[in-house]
Amino acid sequence: MVPLFAGAVTFFFTALLTIAGVGAAFVLIPVFMELGVEVHTAMATALLLNAVALSVASVNFIRKGLVVWSVALPMVVVASALSPFGARVSQGLDRTVLLWLFVGFLVFAALMMLFYTPRVRETTSSGAALLAVGSAVGGFAGFVGGLLGVGGGNIIVPALVGLGFDPKKASASTSFVVVFASLAGFLGHISLAGVDRPLLAWTALGSAGGAVLGSWLMTDKLKSKQVKLLIGLILIAIAVKMARGLV
Repeated sequence: MVPLFAGAVTFFFTALLTIAGVGAAFVLIPVFMELGVEVHTAMATALLLNAVALSVASVNFIRKGLVVWSVALPMVVVASALSPFGARVSQGLDRTVLLWLFVGFLVFAALMMLFYTPRVRETTSSGAALLAVGSAVGGFAGFVGGLLGVGGGNIIVPALVGLGFDPKKASASTSFVVVFASLAGFLGHISLAGVDRPLLAWTALGSAGGAVLGSWLMTDKLKSKQVKLLIGLILIAIAVKMARGLV
């Protein structure tokens, strides 16, 4: 019954968070641990599910033309390069203080998503300008993600929206980037963990199904303003969850 219940929970959270492009691993890891799954197995499974879900979602986003390649590709490269550097810098620093700072950033980003309306940026801007945006956002997300041990999607989406990108394109482009970040995290944890095959089978089904539903809602049913509102609420929920864990 545990794998089946985990699959249902995975479906729900994946559908919701795919809309925002941030991946559900940060929610699924504590859920799996509460169900008695060993910590490294929980982390490895959740990160692999992130990659599965956002790969499925990215297929739909690419078909709809929502991924801004000139921004997404440099984000993948630069974020992957700077994430290990952020992890090294974090050694010896007070992680609790860093996490409180990140909670503050999430609250600020959420308020920006809810109340700030930036001037819309044309994705037909020069290739050099979009390359610079992708490199800067990817570098910041990769470094901070490595510094805090958190997903970069929570940083990339509000940053792109704040720079004027359409919320749907920001979410879709972030989904593509997070696929690679999640796979890197999975490879790091799988060496420390065994694989719970029934858990992986049921949650993979839930993850793929949730991604199909979430990506369909984002592309075909929700307006950009609704996506922006949902992202803001999700960021607040992430901040509250992190703050509760720090208190």
